[in-house]
Amino acid sequence: MSTHAKRERLLLADLLESAGPDAPTLCEGWTTRDLAAHVVVRERRADAAGGLVIKPLASRLERVQAEFAAKPYDELIRLIRTGPPRLSPYALKQIDEAANTVEFFVHAEDVRRAAPDWGPRELSPVFADVLWSRIERMARVLGRKAPVGLVLRRPDGQTAVAHRGTPVVTVTGEPGELTLFLFGRQHAAKVELDGDKEAVARLQDAKLGL
Repeated sequence: MSTHAKRERLLLADLLESAGPDAPTLCEGWTTRDLAAHVVVRERRADAAGGLVIKPLASRLERVQAEFAAKPYDELIRLIRTGPPRLSPYALKQIDEAANTVEFFVHAEDVRRAAPDWGPRELSPVFADVLWSRIERMARVLGRKAPVGLVLRRPDGQTAVAHRGTPVVTVTGEPGELTLFLFGRQHAAKVELDGDKEAVARLQDAKLGL
């Protein structure tokens, strides 16, 4: 049975392939080639991927990622499509689903929304609920650097507190848009922000996410 992570993986690979290696992304300073290299290194080079969260390893990650970015672009796309090696933790369906569903969704939008002619993507209600459940669990971690109080709200009224504080800004949108907002893509997310004007501006420019 296909999983959400599997579908998002294939979509991301298709988008990267269609865009070509030199297209912009929402990841500051990264082209599609850089983004593709990041995805491959994260899954296949655990010795370097630790640099994503451990600062002393960041230089090693940068070096290894540059090595992968130098590979033929079609090879990077193939590695993304085929997924992690058999002995990787990501090869386990449960871990892949838990760790990659949001990761691949966000990166797919990094490619889509960097293009000038992008349009909204309609998500199924089931997938929207999956993203919302992840937001609820991760909100406090992803919103910890918010400079103001931050409340996320779905159009149906469900809410999640991402950061306690005052003044409070309430961000309303569909789960996919809230996911992008909370992962630091505030200016690309289609949401409504309600709160003090200065607080809203500070939140829009804050470094949210991991």
